[in-house]
Amino acid sequence: MGRLNNKVAIITGAASGMGESTAKIFAEEGAKIIATDIQGELLEKVVSDINNKYGNVALGIKHDVSDEKAWEDVVKQGVERFGKINILVNNAAIGGSDWKFEDASLDEWNKVMNINSTGAFLGIKAVVPEMKKNNSGSIINILTLGIHVAGEELAGISYSSSKGAVNSLTISMASRLGCYNIRVNSVSPGPILTPMARAYTDDAKLEHLASLNALKRLGDPKDIANTTLFLATDECQFITGTEILVDGGYKIHKQM
Repeated sequence: MGRLNNKVAIITGAASGMGESTAKIFAEEGAKIIATDIQGELLEKVVSDINNKYGNVALGIKHDVSDEKAWEDVVKQGVERFGKINILVNNAAIGGSDWKFEDASLDEWNKVMNINSTGAFLGIKAVVPEMKKNNSGSIINILTLGIHVAGEELAGISYSSSKGAVNSLTISMASRLGCYNIRVNSVSPGPILTPMARAYTDDAKLEHLASLNALKRLGDPKDIANTTLFLATDECQFITGTEILVDGGYKIHKQM
């Protein structure tokens, strides 16, 4: 308890799944939370749950991460409410239906890239001025195992490609922002049982995915939240530009 005392965190895509788990675990560890999502009603419930349990520690903002002005507003509201920004978790993302290349469309490609890749870039751009004031910060980008392991069963083409771009962004920003004591790292989930996974994958495919990793099960959103928590804490002040795979051994098992 208290691993994030006196920290203020922006968490995108916080209305469900990994973002919701991250927001709740961060609040449990003492952080003030700026929770954002395009799903306003679901977000309100998450924020209400947090505030009812931990006091008035969370602010919910309906937010389109692909909108630069909206990012500026999120940071402004967060600083007005809590005084600073210490942590950014770029978690918001959408999947794609282009599991096969023949199904890929330019419209879907552009939409997925705009939210998943451009959204992460805009988030970093918006928070860095505030983090520079504190001469510290932790930025965590949520990627996917699909940037390492190809296959129609794991992720759509646009989704994997968008997260590959964010992987490169993570490395570039870690190099450029280190002089300000701002760390930039990433977490790459394997198959995790989230609402988005259920929306794009049927039960039979989920069962098959579970059989492909070493632990023979799907991950829980809390598995990602706990790893993200570690990267957000002061326990890893000498870690930057690093990707942590949270995949149940999917990558190494599939290579055998």
